[in-house]
Amino acid sequence: MQMNEVKDELLSSDIRQLGRLLGDAIRNHLGDPAFERIEHVRQLAIRFRRDNDEAARAQLSDALQALSQEETTQLTRAFSYFSLLANIAEDQHHIRRTRAHLIAGSPPRQGSLSHAVGNVFDAGKADALETFFEDAFVSPVFTAHPTEVQRKSIQNCQMAIARLLSERDRVQMTPEEAEQNEEALGRGIVTLWQTRLLRTSKLSVMDEVANGLSFYDHTILRELPKLYSSLETMLAQRDARWEDAELPNFMKVGSWIGGDRDGNPFVTADILRSTLQTQADKVLDFYLGELRKLASQLSLAQILNACSEPLRALAERSADASPHRVDEPYRRALHGIHARLDATRVVLSGKGKQADGVQPYAAAAELLADLDVVQHSLVSNGLRALARGRLRQLRRAVKVFGFSLAPLDLRQNSDVHERVVGELFAGAQPGLVYLDLDEEQRISLLLAELESPRLLTSPYAQYSEETTSELDIFRAVRAAHVKYGKESVPNCIISKAASVSDLLEVALLLKEVGLLRQDSREVDVNIIPLFETIDDLRAGPAIMARAFGLPFYRGLLASRADQQEVMLGYSDSNKDGGFLTSGWELYKAEIELVTVFKQYQIKLRLFHGRGGSVGRGGGPSYEAILAQPAGAVQGQIRLTEQGEVITAKYANPEVGRRNLEVLVAATIQSTLLPQAQLQPKASAGAGHLAAMEELSGTALNAYRDLVYGTEGFEQYFWESTVIAEIAALNIGSRPASRKKSTSIEDLRAIPWVLSWAQCRLMLPGWFGFGSAVQAYLAAHPADGADVLRGMYTDWPFFTSLLSNMDMVLAKSDIAIAGKYAELVKDKALRDAIFTRIRAEYAATLDALKLITGQEELQQANPLMQRSIRNRFPYIDPLNHVQVELLKRFREGKQDAAARTGIHLSINGIAAGLRNSG
Repeated sequence: MQMNEVKDELLSSDIRQLGRLLGDAIRNHLGDPAFERIEHVRQLAIRFRRDNDEAARAQLSDALQALSQEETTQLTRAFSYFSLLANIAEDQHHIRRTRAHLIAGSPPRQGSLSHAVGNVFDAGKADALETFFEDAFVSPVFTAHPTEVQRKSIQNCQMAIARLLSERDRVQMTPEEAEQNEEALGRGIVTLWQTRLLRTSKLSVMDEVANGLSFYDHTILRELPKLYSSLETMLAQRDARWEDAELPNFMKVGSWIGGDRDGNPFVTADILRSTLQTQADKVLDFYLGELRKLASQLSLAQILNACSEPLRALAERSADASPHRVDEPYRRALHGIHARLDATRVVLSGKGKQADGVQPYAAAAELLADLDVVQHSLVSNGLRALARGRLRQLRRAVKVFGFSLAPLDLRQNSDVHERVVGELFAGAQPGLVYLDLDEEQRISLLLAELESPRLLTSPYAQYSEETTSELDIFRAVRAAHVKYGKESVPNCIISKAASVSDLLEVALLLKEVGLLRQDSREVDVNIIPLFETIDDLRAGPAIMARAFGLPFYRGLLASRADQQEVMLGYSDSNKDGGFLTSGWELYKAEIELVTVFKQYQIKLRLFHGRGGSVGRGGGPSYEAILAQPAGAVQGQIRLTEQGEVITAKYANPEVGRRNLEVLVAATIQSTLLPQAQLQPKASAGAGHLAAMEELSGTALNAYRDLVYGTEGFEQYFWESTVIAEIAALNIGSRPASRKKSTSIEDLRAIPWVLSWAQCRLMLPGWFGFGSAVQAYLAAHPADGADVLRGMYTDWPFFTSLLSNMDMVLAKSDIAIAGKYAELVKDKALRDAIFTRIRAEYAATLDALKLITGQEELQQANPLMQRSIRNRFPYIDPLNHVQVELLKRFREGKQDAAARTGIHLSINGIAAGLRNSG
């Protein structure tokens, strides 16, 4: 047996054990007949997948039709829970292999911090690291997910099981301890089995905030400071200049949850205030806990060790009068810090207690200054080792998280800003119809108003609910800056940005509430356009050039260190133009933005609005960052982390730490070692770019002709997928569509992608590629195949594109998708559209294999092949069950049990696929 097979046998063993324990729970709860029914369906589904066996297909259909609603629900739950357990086992196996690699002293793995730093030193660019960190900014941003399926209670059960599996890997157990661990695993799985998968009520925004903040408890608050410490130690070991150096705060984890108003009417000024208060309470509670632990550790007696005068003064100011600690200055000092922080918590979150005479901290910098006194005293008195433990992590946490925990972004659609500004102008200048003005007239009017000291708003005027709400949000931001600091809400993102006036409208609203000062041209938040559609991506560079040419706007940027952030939308551009064209237009937009920003000497920061699925820009983060065009990273990058992807990446602390490291490592590599990674080889670059343009044009036509040009496609989509049922799920505070319609144009990109994933077609992640390659080969019969193979070999952008598509196709199943197609009532429509989809699917598979040289999907990724092999026998039955449930539901059996069954199947399939929305 090969070494990898030996290592993977541990995973197989875990999966078998978890499956056996789940089987025991099912038998005990439902009885042997139920277990046998479930196992029978699993075996039929395996035959159907493995052999495309028509006999198995018929038997499977008969078996499912024979099930009662209760039996169907039991089966759905069983396979859903197994998918959750398989996820746990795979995560633990990844940790196991990573740890084994490190323990063995093997060379650093690609994507690790040590690998990236080593490459920089080996390339002779160590001096560039100092400059890099001074200006670097890396920020994953958590967003709420309109299709997030997993309850927090389920996550808690999973984490308990994961801890028990991890314990077995790390501790050499006695027979008794091993038996106890096995029993605890069994109890954990019984608890999981008895815990509801579905929510009984729709999530509120504050529920989403609480869910998002739970990952700070598990991972972020502790693992991010450790990442800084590890990197500082790593640098010091390589270069003495880094000895005792403390890195700037180059990495933060941001959030949209509670500030993203685009299409979500439930995000109000009150919600924004509650979100910020909840975040403050979370981080202050963490600091208070760490201070208590630190005080218990620093029991240093003054008679045995001296302390600095500032530390002694800090101790004297403390109200700690205990005679047991009179000669323990560090404890007394920390007691005083704790008391002040408790008082701060009262002010910022309304919790805690404030002792008489204790002054709260006005800012996090004051808390840090007190902690620095403790640190300097320890170091100056020969106790450096004590300063490098919990105190080191706490000081870094205060630097990174402050009193606001996570920078919260605002986001709103440009159409809303346009209407609000129009109403304000109409109130101030009766007869002026802002919406009737062309772009140049709008720019002229907005600039004149921005230069004017007057305000458009009047305390005596009555405004619409929309305008009042928007102004209240911005006023809440100004109050938050006073209470928590300007870092609490640093960004304002404009969805569907399509013009310079979209930027100036936000500037005007900021001026109305005092966040922009006309006289000094200072603005307190970053104004960030989000270019989402294909047309907007193409227009984005010209829009920024026009804005940079306006003296007033340049003045605003001067107050923001001459830096402009631009957000790029992967989801809507994909829904608009398809997988290939979206990726290409994003790449081209980045190249053009780099050129424009260089021309105007403005620093560019790109914010990548990536989802979890490939159809929304997902895929491995490391490869995605390295595949950016030259100059697009420049040490700074933000990217969204959404929904179930947050759970997959950050619920487990070790997995979360690894994902944070990957982002930093890729940013270092892309910035300091860009020559080999970020562009096609010079010898073939022009040909590659031209070929990509040609491929994109054909793919765009094929995609848009199907999705937007085929009569009846909207009906086909709604009948052949679970989109209608997704829209009714209690899985997010945000509606599935931006408007009350079934139009694909109005549908949000996330439920669009999730729906195709549920039916195992994954259409947004590949459609159009087969047609594009066929047309290219026909137009270039002599060398077309060689050109495409060269692009795959030499150009990381194209390599990453095909790698992601390979993963999507591996998770697709055209046979299962065919069963969903049978749900379409109109046979002629069904046959016409599914025949086209099936033909494009076959053409895409052929094209991928031709270019990559693979004989099977994911041939170069044995880990993914293993994952598919382990989990698909349990996902496939869920698809078959879901089709049967949809058929019954749409035939009129629409009781609560039927709805529950469908929703359970959606949860189970999403959990099994992991990155489906």
